[in-house]
Amino acid sequence: MRLLHGHRFDLSTEKHLQEDVESAFKKAGVTFEREKRISPKDILDFLIAGGVAVECKMRNKARKVDIFKQISRYAESPDVTAIVLASNIVMGLPSEINGKPVYAASLSRGWI
Repeated sequence: MRLLHGHRFDLSTEKHLQEDVESAFKKAGVTFEREKRISPKDILDFLIAGGVAVECKMRNKARKVDIFKQISRYAESPDVTAIVLASNIVMGLPSEINGKPVYAASLSRGWI
């Protein structure tokens, strides 16, 4: 979370955001897999070693209800131990889904 909050990511497109997050992870020495398939329907943007799923979302790109449904499916996977929603969308989330902790990383914080 500190890593995501402390960077100024390119928020022009979700693709640019994902590239910047990948670069930040590499520079910090974070072990991760990019676009990790966890089910026939679901591909995580990032799976950090230890099972932390990081999902990147941009404002105007997805509806909040769809984001919630998506991360709820991720929480069903045995490969996922926690979920981080990295986004510039203001969105309330429960502290857990399916017994797995959920965190929201506000990407706008890096620009403040």
